[in-house]
Amino acid sequence: MAIETVESMTELVKSTVEGELYIPMDRREMTEFLGLSGREYGVFDSAVEYLIKIGEICETKRGKLISAADSGYISGIFRSTTRGFGFVLQDNGDIFISHEKSGGAMNGDRVQIRLTSPAGGKDNREGEVVRVLERAVSEVVGTVRIVRASVPKAKIGKKGKTKKLPSKQLPSKIIITPDDPKLTLRIDVLPAQANGAKDGDKVLVRIIKYPGGGDSHAKGKVVRIFGASDSKDANYHAVLYANGIKTRFDEETLAEAEALAVGCNTEGRLDLRDKIIFTIDGADAKDFDDAISAERTEEGYLLGVHIADVAEYVKPGTALDSEAMTRGTSVYFTDKVVPMLPEKLSNGVCSLNRDSDKYALSALISLDHEGNILSAEFRESVISSKVRGVYHEVNDVLSQGKDSEYFEKYAFLLKETLPLMTELYEVLLNKSRKRGSLELETTESVILLNEDGLPEDIVPRQRGVSERMIEQFMLAANEAAASWLNNMELPCVFRVHEEPSAEKVQAFAEFIHNIGLDVRPLNRRKILPASYRDVAAEAAEKGMSAVVTPIMLRSLMKAKYSSVRAPHFGLGSELYCHFTSPIRRYPDLAVHRIIKAALHGEIDDTNLHKYESFAVEAAERSTENELRAMNAEREIDDLYKTIFMSEKVGCEFEGVISSVTGFGMFVELENTCEGLVPINTLPGWFDFDEKHRRLIGERGEVYSLGMRVRISVVSCDVIARRVEFSLTGERKSRRTDGGA
Repeated sequence: MAIETVESMTELVKSTVEGELYIPMDRREMTEFLGLSGREYGVFDSAVEYLIKIGEICETKRGKLISAADSGYISGIFRSTTRGFGFVLQDNGDIFISHEKSGGAMNGDRVQIRLTSPAGGKDNREGEVVRVLERAVSEVVGTVRIVRASVPKAKIGKKGKTKKLPSKQLPSKIIITPDDPKLTLRIDVLPAQANGAKDGDKVLVRIIKYPGGGDSHAKGKVVRIFGASDSKDANYHAVLYANGIKTRFDEETLAEAEALAVGCNTEGRLDLRDKIIFTIDGADAKDFDDAISAERTEEGYLLGVHIADVAEYVKPGTALDSEAMTRGTSVYFTDKVVPMLPEKLSNGVCSLNRDSDKYALSALISLDHEGNILSAEFRESVISSKVRGVYHEVNDVLSQGKDSEYFEKYAFLLKETLPLMTELYEVLLNKSRKRGSLELETTESVILLNEDGLPEDIVPRQRGVSERMIEQFMLAANEAAASWLNNMELPCVFRVHEEPSAEKVQAFAEFIHNIGLDVRPLNRRKILPASYRDVAAEAAEKGMSAVVTPIMLRSLMKAKYSSVRAPHFGLGSELYCHFTSPIRRYPDLAVHRIIKAALHGEIDDTNLHKYESFAVEAAERSTENELRAMNAEREIDDLYKTIFMSEKVGCEFEGVISSVTGFGMFVELENTCEGLVPINTLPGWFDFDEKHRRLIGERGEVYSLGMRVRISVVSCDVIARRVEFSLTGERKSRRTDGGA
């Protein structure tokens, strides 16, 4: 039977070359060995070229085809550092690649390398890039630098007189420096391909020739100009583009959103419009996707978590669904939101606005007096939120009662509902602590903007009882949804958080030991969230939370979405998913869609695979989109903080040493802004004590993690989003109130 597809031929060639009895052959010999003929020759050549391209096989100088592994070549992802050298990631230990042997590889490229050091053992292995198999970057955001050529020598005319070359004929170089410090390359652009970009502009450049082959520079073409590189708007839009954040919806998606019906029909739904159900969100919230209710029962409590029924409007196969999966999440910035769904849905049709009949998917959770879930029922419902609760208002009412300026607004809830909810919250919080849930108090900030959209202040984000109460109620609903689907043996997009690896636990244990904290919680036979919680408690007691918490978070695995059931280490939960925010997160929408299909009896043995495949794709893409969104949000925050600090150059502040490196120490201020004190600006000579994370001076001075110091703001680089400090005055002793 003729093999006419490249996929089938690729598998045949690969299995042949990797066979135990294979003797290297050239292409002609292999076609004869495989018995190929006619048009199979073309398919064979395509398969061989593909396998060579992806680094699975090699073609020797004599034309013999052999597996890459047998030839001593290794394939992997190249990760560059800001200093030019990098590593090729391998399961059995990463391989060091010097800058001179990187072969023009860029950060993220898939490369084929050859070991240049002994392969015995996984440590200290070095290699050189033989070939870049697949480029990870095709477009780069960077800053334009125009280098004017020196004035050429005067020309001698026919009559012996000298004449100058007209200035317009003076050649110049246009160089793009990437914003990403790990892209340690220069991109040269011809004037004709600069698209009118000026010196200092922030631009998007498309790479048309990669470095390599004796040329250490890349060649590119400017395809978009964001504006002056030191301006807020140019940097803002560049960050969005670099992280793949789409800010506009296409016409088809918007048209589908506009065509959606607004009214509600109670037929076939649980009518909860007479129940006391309401939302609590931040003052600046625009979309409301969760509402709550609570009743006392003989067994304990009936908690109602009512979530906007987005799946009723966003159907499979529509442009709305395709766009939502592509975006994966809404992205929240200081002054705007890039929504996952068009505003017609996110702020209108789906949003649980006050005094409006809205479709919801309600989780009715029965709990005992200790907060254990006895049962959970999921119903399609119609609700009408009785009040638009605001966190700081509810907190004020709970603490001040009738003396609160917001008492009249919430008076009807204070008779029974809010006291009952507060009681249930305390029960759930106590249960969470008993099972060892990890509680980390991270320092978050709120950036306040002036009328011109520029930062005028940065203040710590406050969290009161109402924020924590909503968090506990949502955790209960998420856990109930995951358990319900699991008990029904149905697919689910789980939220999983793996246990930290032994290596990471050991590294973190060494860190806290070296800074004087009790390491015993991490020496237990089985690592539990409570182990980390005990360390966090001691750090808080000694005023070192600002130092320990970031390192602790890096020692933990990153939470992700998965279609495969696994525990959530941080929460101490065996089953967990995201169910409560389908307006702004696609995995929640996916969970809703599967639950609703089950409620309607639409899942059976004939189509179960369809929902399983959907859960797999939703989990994978949601994890990728979450990482992109988090990176963009962090970069925008850093941008605003740098702009804010640029107005403080010359000012002095107190801060805490949050990180110590061989090139200096980072100091975090109370407003969460961070800056570097370079080691070469310290008086005298300092050595870096890596083990104890401290700098030791020649006269015995020591700068270590958690130490409070006074600094002066030296400079702010908006383009690189970097702030530089210098030390002033005397060092301060460690505070015991949490520091910065």
